[in-house]
Amino acid sequence: MEMKVSLKRAVAMAAVAGSLAAASLPAAAAEQFIPLLAYRTGSFAPLGIPWADGKMDYLKLVNERDGGINGVKIVYEECETAYATDKGVECYERLKAKHGGASGFDTQSTGITFALTDKAIVDGISIETVGYGLSQSADGSVFKWNFPLLGTYWTAADVMIQDIAKKLGGEDKLKGKKIALVYHDSPYGKEPIVLLQSRAKANGFELLLYPVTAPGVEQKSTWLQIRQSRPDFLLLWSAGIMTPTAVREAQAVGYPRDKMYGIWWASSETDLNDLGQVAKGYNGITIHNSADHGRVHEDLKKYVYAKGQGSDTQGKYVGSIAHTRGMMISMLQVEAIRTAQEKFGKGKHMTPEQVQWGFENLNITQERLEELGFAKLMRPVKTSCSNHMGDDWARIIQWDGAKFNIVSDWYQSNKDFVQPLVKELGAKYAAEKKLEVRNCAG
Repeated sequence: MEMKVSLKRAVAMAAVAGSLAAASLPAAAAEQFIPLLAYRTGSFAPLGIPWADGKMDYLKLVNERDGGINGVKIVYEECETAYATDKGVECYERLKAKHGGASGFDTQSTGITFALTDKAIVDGISIETVGYGLSQSADGSVFKWNFPLLGTYWTAADVMIQDIAKKLGGEDKLKGKKIALVYHDSPYGKEPIVLLQSRAKANGFELLLYPVTAPGVEQKSTWLQIRQSRPDFLLLWSAGIMTPTAVREAQAVGYPRDKMYGIWWASSETDLNDLGQVAKGYNGITIHNSADHGRVHEDLKKYVYAKGQGSDTQGKYVGSIAHTRGMMISMLQVEAIRTAQEKFGKGKHMTPEQVQWGFENLNITQERLEELGFAKLMRPVKTSCSNHMGDDWARIIQWDGAKFNIVSDWYQSNKDFVQPLVKELGAKYAAEKKLEVRNCAG
């Protein structure tokens, strides 16, 4: 009997000791997973490499400088797509469920965005497309999971037309002009066409369309046509090796570079560095003010690169336009997670559904931009159920033969042209996919 009592007492004491030991152990730290789709190979690599480095570098900065997001460490994994849609889908399928669920995907590709938009609806994962993607997805009542933050190809095209009109002396001066679009023959390159057609009809200019077959290294026939048609201005929707090829061909046929406007993915230093004076006068457009420099660049050098932890071991891309845009993309994703934590619990892992709420309720004030070191690079951004784009500020930059300079004040797109297309094509998408449109007024 005594032996049985002693045995029971020993078991009880062991259980208590085990409980105390378990209580004294630190709880497993919460983690937040951010997948990083990238294209460091292929024809778009000159753009993709600094872009991918910027995205990863900012996540490293948040971990090193801030200790994560309210103590929640960011974990990430990069997956190479080479800009191929099928590879992008494979990356998505492989990464979407890791570490408790992906916090959202920046696809780095309009084609991959198109392919994943339907999947995101089923899987409940956000698709973040800063400055690209499906332009009508700005309508959050239809596209719950898509966030084309800071601008789309429609807003960019409209700003380009505004700047051209300003140079001519007013929008009435657009009448009778010829404006050409030289574009990568893919979903990416075709995206601005519908907006430009709307503008052409309203402003009375002739829109000339010149598709270029991927990867864009053979453009001679296109530029011979341009030499014959002599458009007054030319918009270039290219990326990677297609961009310097276009500028060289423009020189060869005598087309003035100061009449050319490159979309933001065709307006990075890596596009023109090797061309130097050949590209002088070439105009580009920025997402917000991504051609400037901010305190975040100094923080990155101090907390990441000084420790030898930078994604670009030589640091040659830090401060470049494409790298800065990459940091902006990751910053927006981190702030979406932080916003979600404010509602669902600081210091906790946020589910994909909770992160979607964070993306949809962003309110990045001027004060917050100052805290983050982005005050010179961006203006305040606010999203809502109906507005998944936020605020689409942009500026025009121009190549002086050695570097880009900011040459315009701030622009925003003309909503009279953009919003009808957002509503029309959003409604069309909802009808085709049989989607229930959310009531954002409720």
